[in-house]
Amino acid sequence: LENQPIMKFTYYGHFCFSVVVKGKEILFDPFITPNELASNIDISSIKPDYIFLTHGHEDHVADAIEIGKNSGATFLSNFELYMWLNEKGIEKAMPCNHGGSWNLDFGRVKFVNAVHSSVLPDGTYGGNPGGFVIESDDGNFYNSGDTALTMDMQLIPMTCAQLDFCVFPIGDVFTMGVSDAIIASDFVKCNKIIGAHYDTFEPIKINKDRAIEAFKSTGKELLLPNIGDTIDV
Repeated sequence: LENQPIMKFTYYGHFCFSVVVKGKEILFDPFITPNELASNIDISSIKPDYIFLTHGHEDHVADAIEIGKNSGATFLSNFELYMWLNEKGIEKAMPCNHGGSWNLDFGRVKFVNAVHSSVLPDGTYGGNPGGFVIESDDGNFYNSGDTALTMDMQLIPMTCAQLDFCVFPIGDVFTMGVSDAIIASDFVKCNKIIGAHYDTFEPIKINKDRAIEAFKSTGKELLLPNIGDTIDV
C-alpha cells in the first residue's frame, strides 16, 4: 500500500476541482470568480493541462474560456460544447458523446450518461449533460457531473475499471441529495465519495456533519475538502 500511486485532488468550490493524473492536471467545470465562497482563489494561478466540461450551465463553465486561453489547456466536452468552444476561439478542444472514450497521455476517459439539463450562459444549446470516468495507472475515478440518481450508473462497474473514488453532487434541489448519492455509490461499487454542488447557493446549503454521518452509517466515506485545499486520493 505504501507504493500505491496517489492522485492530487484540489477543490475550487461548487463542482470545480482538479485532479493530477500521471503528472497531468485535469480541471473540471471551472466556476470560480462568480462564486463568493471561492473569492480566495486566483484563477490566473490555475494552469491545467486539460479542462473537462460536463455540461453548459454557467455554474460549470463561467471561467472556462479565460482559464483555457491563459493556460493553453486542451478541452474535452460533448460535441455541442466543443462547437461553442470553437466559436469562442478555443482551438485545442476534443469532442465526445455518450458512451465514447478517448485514450490520452494520462489514461482513458469515457463520457457517460447524466440526467440533468444543459444550456450555455448565452442561450446556446449545450447538448446533453454527462459525466467522466477516468482510468489510469495512478487510479480510477468517476465525476458524475450534475445528475439525478440513475440506473445507468450500474453500467459503470460493468464497463470500466474499479473506481478509487467518485465525485457526486449532494446539494439536492437541482441534483442528487445525500440519500440518493449513497445509493449511487452502491450502483458504481465505490465507497469513497467526494461531495460537490452544495452550499454555493441558498437552496443547496446542507448540514455537512449530518451528510458525513449518513455516509459513515452505511460504511462509506464522504470527503468535503475546504475550497482551495488539496488532498491525496
